[in-house]
Amino acid sequence: MDDVRGFLDASEAFFRAVAAVAWGALALAILLHVLRLALRVRGWQNIIRAAYPGTTVRYRSVFGAYMAGVGVNAIVPARGGDVVKLYLARHRVEGSTYPTLTSSLLVETLFDFVVATALFLWAVQAGLLPGVPDLPRLPAFDWRFVVEHPRAAAFLGSVLLGGVILLVAWATRHVTAFKEKVTQGFAILRDRRVYLRQVVTWQAASWAARIGSTFFFLRAFHVDATVETTIAVLVVGGLSTMLPFTPGGAGTQQAILVFALAGAASSSTILAFSFGQQLVVTIVNVALGFGAILLMLGTLRWRRHVSGAEAEIRGSQPEGEPPRGPADVRSP
Repeated sequence: MDDVRGFLDASEAFFRAVAAVAWGALALAILLHVLRLALRVRGWQNIIRAAYPGTTVRYRSVFGAYMAGVGVNAIVPARGGDVVKLYLARHRVEGSTYPTLTSSLLVETLFDFVVATALFLWAVQAGLLPGVPDLPRLPAFDWRFVVEHPRAAAFLGSVLLGGVILLVAWATRHVTAFKEKVTQGFAILRDRRVYLRQVVTWQAASWAARIGSTFFFLRAFHVDATVETTIAVLVVGGLSTMLPFTPGGAGTQQAILVFALAGAASSSTILAFSFGQQLVVTIVNVALGFGAILLMLGTLRWRRHVSGAEAEIRGSQPEGEPPRGPADVRSP
Protein backbone atom coordinates (compact mmCIF):
# COMPACT_ATOMS: atom_id res chain seq x y z
CA MET A 1 0.00 0.00 0.00
CA ASP A 2 2.82 2.38 0.88
CA ASP A 3 4.52 1.60 -2.45
CA VAL A 4 1.35 2.44 -4.35
CA ARG A 5 0.92 5.68 -2.42
CA GLY A 6 4.56 6.60 -3.05
CA PHE A 7 4.14 5.93 -6.76
CA LEU A 8 1.01 8.08 -6.93
CA ASP A 9 2.71 10.92 -5.05
CA ALA A 10 5.72 10.77 -7.38
CA SER A 11 3.44 10.73 -10.44
CA GLU A 12 1.49 13.72 -9.16
CA ALA A 13 4.74 15.65 -8.57
CA PHE A 14 5.97 14.71 -12.04
CA PHE A 15 2.87 15.98 -13.86
CA ARG A 16 2.81 19.09 -11.66
CA ALA A 17 6.35 19.88 -12.76
CA VAL A 18 5.42 19.38 -16.42
CA ALA A 19 2.38 21.64 -16.09
CA ALA A 20 4.48 24.42 -14.54
CA VAL A 21 6.84 24.73 -17.52
CA ALA A 22 8.11 28.26 -18.30
CA TRP A 23 7.04 28.77 -21.91
CA GLY A 24 9.32 31.73 -22.62
CA ALA A 25 12.43 29.80 -21.62
CA LEU A 26 11.17 26.76 -23.54
CA ALA A 27 10.76 28.84 -26.71
CA LEU A 28 14.33 30.14 -26.39
CA ALA A 29 15.60 26.58 -25.86
CA ILE A 30 13.86 25.38 -29.04
CA LEU A 31 15.15 28.36 -31.04
CA LEU A 32 18.73 27.71 -29.94
CA HIS A 33 18.34 24.00 -30.68
CA VAL A 34 17.33 24.75 -34.29
CA LEU A 35 20.16 27.28 -34.56
CA ARG A 36 22.60 24.62 -33.35
CA LEU A 37 21.55 22.29 -36.15
CA ALA A 38 21.77 25.05 -38.77
CA LEU A 39 25.32 25.91 -37.69
CA ARG A 40 26.39 22.27 -37.84
CA VAL A 41 25.08 22.00 -41.38
CA ARG A 42 27.33 24.88 -42.47
CA GLY A 43 30.37 23.01 -41.20
CA TRP A 44 29.37 19.82 -43.04
CA GLN A 45 28.71 21.81 -46.21
CA ASN A 46 32.25 23.17 -46.11
CA ILE A 47 33.68 19.67 -45.61
CA ILE A 48 31.79 18.43 -48.68
CA ARG A 49 32.90 21.49 -50.67
CA ALA A 50 36.53 20.70 -49.90
CA ALA A 51 35.97 17.11 -51.05
CA TYR A 52 34.39 18.28 -54.32
CA PRO A 53 36.01 21.65 -55.10
CA GLY A 54 34.60 21.85 -58.62
CA THR A 55 31.01 21.06 -57.61
CA THR A 56 28.23 23.35 -56.45
CA VAL A 57 27.19 22.31 -52.94
CA ARG A 58 24.03 24.20 -51.98
CA TYR A 59 23.35 24.91 -48.32
CA ARG A 60 19.63 24.10 -48.71
CA SER A 61 20.45 20.66 -50.12
CA VAL A 62 22.88 19.82 -47.32
CA PHE A 63 20.50 21.28 -44.74
CA GLY A 64 17.63 19.13 -46.03
CA ALA A 65 19.74 15.97 -46.02
CA TYR A 66 21.07 16.66 -42.53
CA MET A 67 17.62 17.47 -41.10
CA ALA A 68 16.15 14.34 -42.66
CA GLY A 69 18.80 12.24 -40.94
CA VAL A 70 18.20 13.98 -37.63
CA GLY A 71 14.45 13.41 -37.90
CA VAL A 72 14.77 9.68 -38.62
CA ASN A 73 17.39 9.26 -35.87
CA ALA A 74 14.87 10.74 -33.43
CA ILE A 75 12.53 7.76 -33.86
CA VAL A 76 14.76 4.95 -35.16
CA PRO A 77 17.51 3.33 -33.03
CA ALA A 78 21.07 2.52 -34.19
CA ARG A 79 21.37 5.83 -36.10
CA GLY A 80 19.35 4.65 -39.08
CA GLY A 81 18.88 8.29 -40.04
CA ASP A 82 22.52 8.52 -41.10
CA VAL A 83 21.70 6.30 -44.09
CA VAL A 84 18.91 8.70 -45.06
CA LYS A 85 21.30 11.63 -44.66
CA LEU A 86 23.88 10.02 -46.93
CA TYR A 87 21.28 8.97 -49.48
CA LEU A 88 19.85 12.47 -49.89
CA ALA A 89 23.27 14.13 -49.95
CA ARG A 90 24.47 11.60 -52.53
CA HIS A 91 21.67 12.59 -54.91
CA ARG A 92 21.93 16.33 -54.24
CA VAL A 93 25.69 16.73 -54.69
CA GLU A 94 26.65 15.99 -58.28
CA GLY A 95 29.37 13.37 -58.65
CA SER A 96 29.43 12.48 -54.95
CA THR A 97 29.89 8.93 -53.65
CA TYR A 98 28.87 7.17 -50.45
CA PRO A 99 32.44 6.45 -49.25
CA THR A 100 33.41 10.13 -49.54
CA LEU A 101 30.24 11.40 -47.88
CA THR A 102 30.59 8.84 -45.08
CA SER A 103 34.16 9.95 -44.35
CA SER A 104 32.98 13.58 -44.44
CA LEU A 105 30.59 12.76 -41.58
CA LEU A 106 33.55 11.35 -39.65
CA VAL A 107 35.45 14.60 -40.16
CA GLU A 108 32.41 16.45 -38.88
CA THR A 109 32.64 14.60 -35.54
CA LEU A 110 36.34 15.30 -34.82
CA PHE A 111 35.79 18.60 -33.00
CA ASP A 112 32.79 17.14 -31.19
CA PHE A 113 34.95 14.29 -29.91
CA VAL A 114 37.49 16.72 -28.45
CA VAL A 115 34.86 18.88 -26.75
CA ALA A 116 32.81 15.92 -25.49
CA THR A 117 35.93 14.25 -24.06
CA ALA A 118 36.93 17.43 -22.23
CA LEU A 119 33.43 17.81 -20.77
CA PHE A 120 33.32 14.15 -19.78
CA LEU A 121 36.66 14.35 -17.95
CA TRP A 122 35.48 17.49 -16.17
CA ALA A 123 32.22 15.78 -15.14
CA VAL A 124 34.11 12.74 -13.80
CA GLN A 125 36.49 15.00 -11.87
CA ALA A 126 33.54 16.90 -10.40
CA GLY A 127 31.78 13.66 -9.39
CA LEU A 128 28.71 14.39 -11.51
CA LEU A 129 28.55 10.88 -12.98
CA PRO A 130 27.84 7.58 -11.20
CA GLY A 131 30.78 5.26 -10.62
CA VAL A 132 31.06 1.85 -12.28
CA PRO A 133 29.68 -0.04 -9.21
CA ASP A 134 26.56 2.15 -9.32
CA LEU A 135 25.80 1.72 -13.03
CA PRO A 136 24.08 -1.71 -12.95
CA ARG A 137 21.75 -0.48 -10.21
CA LEU A 138 20.50 2.42 -12.29
CA PRO A 139 17.06 1.72 -13.83
CA ALA A 140 16.96 1.27 -17.63
CA PHE A 141 20.74 1.19 -17.90
CA ASP A 142 21.53 0.00 -21.43
CA TRP A 143 25.16 -0.91 -20.66
CA ARG A 144 24.24 -3.38 -17.91
CA PHE A 145 25.69 -6.36 -19.81
CA VAL A 146 29.00 -4.53 -20.36
CA VAL A 147 29.32 -3.66 -16.68
CA GLU A 148 28.16 -7.01 -15.28
CA HIS A 149 30.16 -9.12 -17.78
CA PRO A 150 33.34 -7.13 -18.50
CA ARG A 151 35.34 -10.12 -19.80
CA ALA A 152 32.68 -11.22 -22.27
CA ALA A 153 32.16 -7.60 -23.34
CA ALA A 154 35.91 -7.12 -23.82
CA PHE A 155 36.09 -10.32 -25.89
CA LEU A 156 33.17 -9.31 -28.10
CA GLY A 157 34.60 -5.82 -28.47
CA SER A 158 37.98 -7.24 -29.48
CA VAL A 159 36.35 -9.52 -32.07
CA LEU A 160 34.40 -6.59 -33.48
CA LEU A 161 37.48 -4.36 -33.57
CA GLY A 162 39.51 -7.14 -35.21
CA GLY A 163 36.84 -7.56 -37.86
CA VAL A 164 36.85 -3.84 -38.61
CA ILE A 165 40.65 -3.83 -38.90
CA LEU A 166 40.61 -6.83 -41.26
CA LEU A 167 37.90 -5.22 -43.37
CA VAL A 168 39.84 -1.97 -43.63
CA ALA A 169 43.04 -3.86 -44.47
CA TRP A 170 41.25 -5.83 -47.20
CA ALA A 171 39.69 -2.70 -48.67
CA THR A 172 43.04 -0.89 -48.62
CA ARG A 173 44.75 -3.71 -50.55
CA HIS A 174 42.03 -4.68 -52.98
CA VAL A 175 39.88 -1.61 -53.52
CA THR A 176 42.09 1.28 -54.53
CA ALA A 177 39.20 3.34 -55.84
CA PHE A 178 37.33 2.88 -52.56
CA LYS A 179 40.37 4.07 -50.61
CA GLU A 180 40.67 7.15 -52.81
CA LYS A 181 37.00 8.02 -52.31
CA VAL A 182 37.29 7.64 -48.53
CA THR A 183 40.44 9.79 -48.47
CA GLN A 184 38.63 12.44 -50.52
CA GLY A 185 36.27 13.09 -47.62
CA PHE A 186 39.23 14.14 -45.44
CA ALA A 187 40.43 16.74 -47.96
CA ILE A 188 39.67 19.73 -45.73
CA LEU A 189 42.10 18.42 -43.07
CA ARG A 190 45.05 19.01 -45.41
CA ASP A 191 44.94 22.71 -44.56
CA ARG A 192 44.59 23.33 -40.81
CA ARG A 193 43.70 26.99 -41.24
CA VAL A 194 40.90 26.17 -43.65
CA TYR A 195 39.61 23.45 -41.33
CA LEU A 196 39.67 25.76 -38.33
CA ARG A 197 38.04 28.63 -40.21
CA GLN A 198 35.40 26.73 -42.16
CA VAL A 199 34.54 23.88 -39.80
CA VAL A 200 35.71 24.41 -36.22
CA THR A 201 34.37 27.97 -36.00
CA TRP A 202 30.89 26.84 -37.08
CA GLN A 203 30.95 23.85 -34.76
CA ALA A 204 32.16 25.97 -31.85
CA ALA A 205 29.21 28.30 -32.46
CA SER A 206 26.99 25.22 -32.62
CA TRP A 207 28.27 24.08 -29.23
CA ALA A 208 27.58 27.54 -27.79
CA ALA A 209 24.00 27.31 -29.07
CA ARG A 210 23.72 23.79 -27.64
CA ILE A 211 24.89 24.95 -24.22
CA GLY A 212 22.43 27.86 -24.35
CA SER A 213 19.60 25.54 -25.38
CA THR A 214 20.33 23.17 -22.49
CA PHE A 215 20.50 26.10 -20.05
CA PHE A 216 17.06 27.36 -21.07
CA PHE A 217 15.58 23.85 -21.04
CA LEU A 218 16.70 23.60 -17.41
CA ARG A 219 15.15 27.02 -16.70
CA ALA A 220 11.93 26.01 -18.45
CA PHE A 221 11.45 23.02 -16.13
CA HIS A 222 12.61 24.90 -13.02
CA VAL A 223 15.84 22.98 -12.48
CA ASP A 224 18.70 25.02 -11.04
CA ALA A 225 20.56 26.10 -14.22
CA THR A 226 24.24 26.37 -13.32
CA VAL A 227 27.45 25.60 -15.17
CA GLU A 228 27.62 22.23 -13.41
CA THR A 229 24.04 21.16 -14.17
CA THR A 230 24.25 22.34 -17.79
CA ILE A 231 27.47 20.41 -18.46
CA ALA A 232 26.07 17.37 -16.63
CA VAL A 233 23.08 17.30 -18.98
CA LEU A 234 25.34 17.62 -22.04
CA VAL A 235 27.62 14.80 -20.87
CA VAL A 236 24.75 12.48 -19.96
CA GLY A 237 23.10 13.14 -23.32
CA GLY A 238 26.29 12.12 -25.09
CA LEU A 239 26.82 9.00 -22.98
CA SER A 240 23.25 7.76 -23.34
CA THR A 241 23.42 7.90 -27.15
CA MET A 242 26.91 6.39 -27.50
CA LEU A 243 25.31 2.93 -27.68
CA PRO A 244 22.00 3.81 -29.38
CA PHE A 245 19.85 0.86 -28.32
CA THR A 246 16.89 3.23 -28.07
CA PRO A 247 16.10 6.40 -30.04
CA GLY A 248 17.93 9.26 -28.35
CA GLY A 249 19.04 7.01 -25.50
CA ALA A 250 15.57 7.13 -23.93
CA GLY A 251 15.47 5.53 -20.49
CA THR A 252 19.20 5.51 -19.86
CA GLN A 253 19.39 9.28 -20.07
CA GLN A 254 16.70 9.74 -17.43
CA ALA A 255 18.29 7.19 -15.09
CA ILE A 256 21.73 8.82 -15.15
CA LEU A 257 20.34 12.36 -14.95
CA VAL A 258 18.54 11.60 -11.68
CA PHE A 259 21.95 10.73 -10.25
CA ALA A 260 23.88 13.56 -11.92
CA LEU A 261 21.43 16.33 -10.95
CA ALA A 262 20.77 15.10 -7.41
CA GLY A 263 20.57 18.20 -5.23
CA ALA A 264 19.63 20.52 -8.09
CA ALA A 265 15.95 19.55 -7.86
CA SER A 266 13.66 16.73 -6.76
CA SER A 267 13.69 13.45 -8.65
CA SER A 268 10.23 14.13 -10.09
CA THR A 269 11.34 17.55 -11.35
CA ILE A 270 14.49 16.10 -12.90
CA LEU A 271 12.45 13.38 -14.62
CA ALA A 272 9.98 16.00 -15.84
CA PHE A 273 12.87 18.01 -17.26
CA SER A 274 14.53 15.01 -18.89
CA PHE A 275 11.38 13.56 -20.45
CA GLY A 276 10.11 17.02 -21.35
CA GLN A 277 13.34 18.07 -23.03
CA GLN A 278 13.62 14.78 -24.93
CA LEU A 279 9.98 14.94 -26.03
CA VAL A 280 10.25 18.54 -27.26
CA VAL A 281 13.55 17.91 -29.07
CA THR A 282 12.12 14.76 -30.66
CA ILE A 283 9.02 16.61 -31.88
CA VAL A 284 11.11 19.44 -33.34
CA ASN A 285 13.58 17.05 -34.98
CA VAL A 286 10.82 14.89 -36.45
CA ALA A 287 8.96 17.94 -37.77
CA LEU A 288 12.09 19.36 -39.40
CA GLY A 289 13.30 15.97 -40.61
CA PHE A 290 10.13 14.70 -42.18
CA GLY A 291 9.36 18.12 -43.59
CA ALA A 292 12.74 17.93 -45.35
CA ILE A 293 12.02 14.37 -46.53
CA LEU A 294 8.66 15.43 -47.96
CA LEU A 295 10.18 18.38 -49.82
CA MET A 296 13.17 16.44 -51.14
CA LEU A 297 11.55 13.09 -51.95
CA GLY A 298 7.96 14.12 -52.54
CA THR A 299 6.87 11.38 -50.15
CA LEU A 300 7.26 10.34 -46.51
CA ARG A 301 8.02 6.72 -47.45
CA TRP A 302 11.71 7.10 -46.79
CA ARG A 303 12.33 3.39 -46.14
CA ARG A 304 11.77 2.54 -49.79
CA HIS A 305 14.47 5.01 -50.77
CA VAL A 306 16.83 3.84 -48.03
CA SER A 307 16.57 0.29 -49.33
CA GLY A 308 17.56 1.68 -52.71
CA ALA A 309 20.57 3.38 -51.11
CA GLU A 310 21.63 0.13 -49.45
CA ALA A 311 21.42 -1.59 -52.84
CA GLU A 312 23.64 1.09 -54.35
CA ILE A 313 26.18 0.71 -51.56
CA ARG A 314 26.28 -3.05 -52.12
CA GLY A 315 26.78 -2.39 -55.83
CA SER A 316 23.56 -3.97 -57.07
CA GLN A 317 22.55 -0.64 -58.62
CA PRO A 318 25.02 1.65 -60.39
CA GLU A 319 25.88 4.71 -58.34
CA GLY A 320 25.20 7.08 -61.18
CA GLU A 321 21.68 5.80 -61.77
CA PRO A 322 18.91 7.72 -60.01
CA PRO A 323 16.59 5.80 -57.68
CA ARG A 324 13.79 3.88 -59.31
CA GLY A 325 10.29 4.99 -58.63
CA PRO A 326 8.10 8.04 -59.15
CA ALA A 327 9.94 10.28 -56.67
CA ASP A 328 13.02 12.14 -57.87
CA VAL A 329 15.56 13.50 -55.39
CA ARG A 330 17.64 15.55 -57.80
CA SER A 331 18.08 19.25 -57.17
CA PRO A 332 15.48 21.48 -58.82
